[in-house]
Amino acid sequence: MRIKDLPRVDRPREKLEKYGPNKLSDSELLAVILGSGRKDANVIDLSSSILRKFSGMGLTDATVQELKNISGLGSAKACEIVACFELGRRLLKEGGENLIVSPKDVWDLLRDVRDSRKEHFVVFYLDPKTKEISREIVSIGSLNNSLVHPREVFEPAVKHLAAYVIIAHNHPSGDLTPSEEDLEITKDLAIAGKILGINLIDHVIVSKKGYLSLREEGLLKGEEI
Repeated sequence: MRIKDLPRVDRPREKLEKYGPNKLSDSELLAVILGSGRKDANVIDLSSSILRKFSGMGLTDATVQELKNISGLGSAKACEIVACFELGRRLLKEGGENLIVSPKDVWDLLRDVRDSRKEHFVVFYLDPKTKEISREIVSIGSLNNSLVHPREVFEPAVKHLAAYVIIAHNHPSGDLTPSEEDLEITKDLAIAGKILGINLIDHVIVSKKGYLSLREEGLLKGEEI
């Protein structure tokens, strides 16, 4: 059945406008974003198939390319879905104060990147009570000193008047063992932080299944200067 053949009260957009988003199913909400379906499926049926393919919370982390692999989704619709979820994540982050007191807290907060197929280098900027002021992705790709420069990490720290920083990145392989590059970058940033009076309090490596804290492992070098 085509959407226009449904009673107006059952069409997703009209239903949203009249009753509010809480009255819509997940498929109907996604249908509002998509706007239209494909020749063999109306927009609600298309939305239902997308939700089944990305069961659970998988859709929130889907890439544009993954979405484009679904029949009926082109670049425009795929980009709209990805943009909606990213905007939601940012607005939710701004609305709360995350207290970070352990590597597990970092792992919990990195649910959006910890199982990504690319390495993401993330910096948490904290106030004196170790509450999150801001979180920024400094680089995406294999870590090296040219991509992760102290300037890129600490310039926002000065702007945000941060007292501490925590750095973190994911290992797509799932192996949490720090590389020599990981250790070298950690040392350089710890030294730079000491000079600026903004302490690097940990470097946490994360994957989908767990995490490793360089501080807990005694591998946070440079803080002794």
